[in-house]
Amino acid sequence: WPLLYAAFFADTEAFLMKNAKLKLCLQASASDGSLLMEDCNPDSDFQDWSWRGDSLVNHGTRSCLSVVGTDRVQTSLCGSTGSMTWDCSNLLLSPLGSSQVYLVANKKGVTLSNVRSLKAQWQDVADRNICEVKAEHDRYFTAALTSTHMYDSRAGNITLPLGMSQGELEDLLWFFRREDPSAWNYSVLAISLVAMILGLLLLSINIVRNRKRKLETYGGAEQMVPQPELEAKQALMSMQECSLAEQQKQEPVPQDQRSGDVVVQWKDGTVTSLYSERSEEAI
Repeated sequence: WPLLYAAFFADTEAFLMKNAKLKLCLQASASDGSLLMEDCNPDSDFQDWSWRGDSLVNHGTRSCLSVVGTDRVQTSLCGSTGSMTWDCSNLLLSPLGSSQVYLVANKKGVTLSNVRSLKAQWQDVADRNICEVKAEHDRYFTAALTSTHMYDSRAGNITLPLGMSQGELEDLLWFFRREDPSAWNYSVLAISLVAMILGLLLLSINIVRNRKRKLETYGGAEQMVPQPELEAKQALMSMQECSLAEQQKQEPVPQDQRSGDVVVQWKDGTVTSLYSERSEEAI
């Protein structure tokens, strides 16, 4: 699998197809599939090309470089009718199976010709041979298949573990390479936000429930406290009443005692008024 991923990333490498004679780059049109020779612009997706097996795919239109008719070259939907496979050798591009004609550039665009001049030679923007890029891609891809496939000696075909052919695996790798990950990234972000909001909601609910539980616990304790206090007060009051009754029994108050009199109880038990009342005649 590491080699498979190496092939995966090698297949994603894009390059500009610059003509050795005109010093212009091959650019695909987004409207009609035509091809133009324009000034090289590394930031333009319509000038980015990459190898997909033996096919050249434009990143801007996501279509393949194909031959339509005898000498007309344009971009078409990958997998549609027409010749879309190319043989690359010594900077020359020729339709696979037709080694006598080559992809030639002119000021109007590109065409097929049997001329092997500089107009038929293609490089990337760094003057690197685009055939070397294809060879590197094929080397990584072959290594990936060698590490993951099982060879059927009787049929002479490559059988992958999941029953896929080499072409199906290549198409699968191409699909995952070209798939836009933005939707997946946005989905993961939305799921993360929903999970965070749900976590905060559960946390707030838990806090509120804990507070209610504590309030109910404290309220029950407060309701339970007055009953023992009431019983203690009732017992204390009964004891005080008993002591007062005993005192009243033990210390009888003289019947002739008036309010405001100072009464003295002597050691022998007699009770007399401290101040004797005098009659008005004596005064």
